[in-house]
Amino acid sequence: MPELRKDPIVGRWVIISTDRAKRPTDFVREAVKIKGGFCPFCAGNESKTPSEILAYRPSANGGTAQKDSPGWTIRVVPNKFPALGIEGTLNKQAEGMFDKMNGIGAHEVVIETPDHNATLASLPSKKIEDVLWAFRDRILDLKKDRRFKYILLFKNHGEAAGASLEHSHSQLIALPILPIYVVEELQGAKQYYIYKERCVFCDAIRQETESGIRVVAENEDFLTLAPYAPRFPFETWILPKRHESAFENSSSHMFENLAKALKLLLMKADRVLDNPPYNLVVHTSPAQDPANEYYHWHIEFMPKLTKTAGFEWGTGFYINPTPPEEAAKFLREASVEDAAPNAVAAR
Repeated sequence: MPELRKDPIVGRWVIISTDRAKRPTDFVREAVKIKGGFCPFCAGNESKTPSEILAYRPSANGGTAQKDSPGWTIRVVPNKFPALGIEGTLNKQAEGMFDKMNGIGAHEVVIETPDHNATLASLPSKKIEDVLWAFRDRILDLKKDRRFKYILLFKNHGEAAGASLEHSHSQLIALPILPIYVVEELQGAKQYYIYKERCVFCDAIRQETESGIRVVAENEDFLTLAPYAPRFPFETWILPKRHESAFENSSSHMFENLAKALKLLLMKADRVLDNPPYNLVVHTSPAQDPANEYYHWHIEFMPKLTKTAGFEWGTGFYINPTPPEEAAKFLREASVEDAAPNAVAAR
């Protein structure tokens, strides 16, 4: 019998279609493959991208490496084809009953490694931790610009997930407004807090830890789980165990363990789902509201195994053919080589 499940945060309903239940091998898809060829993100091609905003480079002989030169480990550059432009004013105005403003924002690319053939899953945990520090550095810098209300961090892996270049990278977009999905999540979390005086995410962490049936893995600081009402098969979240509303407020110790948790999840997904295309999104507090009691930052991982079609667009419901309990079990039991220390599979 199919089930309707309600997300406790935003109130969104999903259909867990048990009659269509699918194992990992039942999804017809093409694994992400690195094809090679010219790539502007590769080391030595720094002149082919806009000038870097940030780069991590081991200093040579105690000196300072030249900007836009090889030798970097992580590099952040403006997107060559930005969704929004950083120059100018918002100039909010009405057009009759309609509202508009200038497309002001920032659109940046975080090149995660100089190695074209590497993926985020294949990087050592320490290198993934450096990527997380680059995220934090850019958020803290962009938050100084009061025009920006929300800073979105996301990663598209594979063409099916929207990646136009195969070299491993993430993106950051600073927006002058709060996106509707963010507003819905914030409002849902706030209403729960008003009613119960507790964080809905903290409550979910406690309950999921006790039951264990949707837990994929955990370490000292993070819990990896399949959410109760997932929109997509094998959708997985990574949540800090201790309450924190903003990603950039995390400690260095937490970033170390987050890197381990993220690497373990990506390695398990590669093993179970044969290197699937995926989207990874950091959900965090608005730029001007970095600390509160009701919201809890987290990462959402969504492999591209099914397609959004007319029913989803027409109703806002999602049909998921894989119950989260089954997805968590497949991921939890997947053995991976080079699993990060202290990032042990749960139960």
